[in-house]
Amino acid sequence: MRFTFLFFVILFSLNSDLKAQSGNIQDRKEIMMILADQTIAWNEGDITKFMDGYWKSDSLVFVGSSGVTRGWQKTLDNYKTSYPDKSTMGTLKFDVVDLYPIAENTYFMIGKWHLTRIKGNVGGHFTLVWKIINGQWKIVSDHSS
Repeated sequence: MRFTFLFFVILFSLNSDLKAQSGNIQDRKEIMMILADQTIAWNEGDITKFMDGYWKSDSLVFVGSSGVTRGWQKTLDNYKTSYPDKSTMGTLKFDVVDLYPIAENTYFMIGKWHLTRIKGNVGGHFTLVWKIINGQWKIVSDHSS
């Protein structure tokens, strides 16, 4: 029940200005729903479920503080190494700054991320490229800093 409520709070906050921005409203809602699902998965301590939003391919690109990582499995492995337990994962919050189409079936997202943790809060910015893969929106490129 608590997670259902949290899901709708996150979804509402992420969708609050959809009409003011460009792109297909349904596509934007689907992308924002995936981001909300990822937030819930992270906050439940489930990194593998969090990764459902990413393209499960060796062509996935993740750019972080350690440089470029290629591939879904390597990205998952890196997340598990960096965030070995729920305490280290903390509570994730995303703030989407912009989401707009850059090509047919492709969106670009700019946002902020924040982890609230006992051992110290951390946060930064991200850019994501979303593409339709086999009829589903997936992150194909992530640059988080």
